[in-house]
Amino acid sequence: MALKAAEIREMSAEERNQKLKELRDELMHERGAAAMGGAPTNPGAIRALRTEIARILTIQKEEEDL
Repeated sequence: MALKAAEIREMSAEERNQKLKELRDELMHERGAAAMGGAPTNPGAIRALRTEIARILTIQKEEEDL
């Protein structure tokens, strides 16, 4: 399930950091499975994870600049 920008903005900084860590761990797992030549269970998973990570980082950067 993709997070919407509004949902990310409602999270506290701690919750965002935790979610970012989870997404990065999941991305590492998906990339490892792809590197081993296994057929991906969800071909779009890597792109979706990267997009969500970027969305969280963008919102964090926006809030730093305020």
